Parts: sequence; C-alpha cells; structure tokens
Amino acid sequence: MALILHGYRYSVYVRIVRLVLTEKALAYDQVEVNPFATEVPEAYLALHPFGRVPALVHDGFPLYETGAITRYLDRAFPQPSLQPQAPRRLARMDQIIAVVDAYAYWPLVRQVFVHDVVRPHMGTAGDAAELEKGLEGAARALDALEALAAPETWLTGPDLSLADLHLGAMVAYFAQSARGTELLAARPRLSTWWQRFKVRPSVAATEPGLPITQA
Repeated sequence: MALILHGYRYSVYVRIVRLVLTEKALAYDQVEVNPFATEVPEAYLALHPFGRVPALVHDGFPLYETGAITRYLDRAFPQPSLQPQAPRRLARMDQIIAVVDAYAYWPLVRQVFVHDVVRPHMGTAGDAAELEKGLEGAARALDALEALAAPETWLTGPDLSLADLHLGAMVAYFAQSARGTELLAARPRLSTWWQRFKVRPSVAATEPGLPITQA
C-alpha cells in the first residue's frame, strides 16, 4: 500500500485529507506542491490538470478533488468509518461539506484569516474592506451551519464524520482571528463542537503553522 499526497502544506484542502489520513492511522508520503508558484511542475499537472491541490496517488491510482479523495479513503480503508450509515445523516454530511465549500471557505479563510491573521503576520496590512466582507459572509455561513449541525457530539450525530474534518480544517484558520472567534462563540452548537474538535490528536498532528504566502 503506497499513499502519496501531493499538495501545499498551508492549504486547508490538503489539511482536510491529512486529517482523514491521520484519523485512519494511515501512513503516507507527502510531496510539496505550491499551486501559487509561477510555474506548476508539468509532472503535477499530469496528476491535476487544473493545477490545484491536493492530489492523491494510491498504488498508482491518481485522484484529485478533496471530496473525491476523502470519500475514496473512507471506502478503501473502512475502519474507522467516517461516513454515517443512516441515509439522512449521510445526506446531512454531504450537505454540510457542500455548504462549507460553496459559502464558508472564501470568507473564513481567504478573507478573514488572510486579512486579519496572515498579512499582519507577514508585516503587511490586511485589506479592511475585504475583512469586513469576510466577516459578513462568515456570519451568514456560520448561521447556516449552526442550523444544520446535529445536537449531538459531532456535526452529523454521535460519530465523527468527513463533515467535521472538512469544516474543522477551515475553522482552525478562522479561529486564529479574534473576530472569527467572536463569531464562532456566538453560535452555541458550533462553539461547543469546535472546543471538542480542536483538541483531537489529529488536529495537532496536522498543524501547518502560519503560511508565508497565500492560504
């Protein structure tokens, strides 16, 4: 069994896959690929024609798109299972992941995290207008996720699922902003969920540190 993960260490989408691999205790090699580089290597473009990250190769089988990768890993290595068996819980998992990708990633990561955390860390000022847009978009996305979150331990019920890992990687960045933490704290289910999620060993094991370029 050879698992090779290609990706940028600071990418939340790479971290989502790393969280899955870690939760399943799967050994893997990681190849660093910076999608923001002037020229993405041709060898990588052969794996991912759009030049984004991540891409996974499992015993010669190449796969890109985070959702496809994480579901594949859960099917190929079924224990511990990270997808609910009940149809409605599984549908909720898929819905939460879709909401996170479509409505949460950009405001939480590319606007709030980048402009309130990364740029100051790099010694440059964040764009106040972009940050404000991000906070507004984040509030809207978090409201939707608060309504979708199960009243139990994890987002889809009593067991950890891919939805938790998908959102968790993004909140790990977002919560580094004091403004982000305030928004999260105002939503009881998500706040309680985050306090529980952030102490999982897989979160510490996949911590990338602060990026030195775009997230």
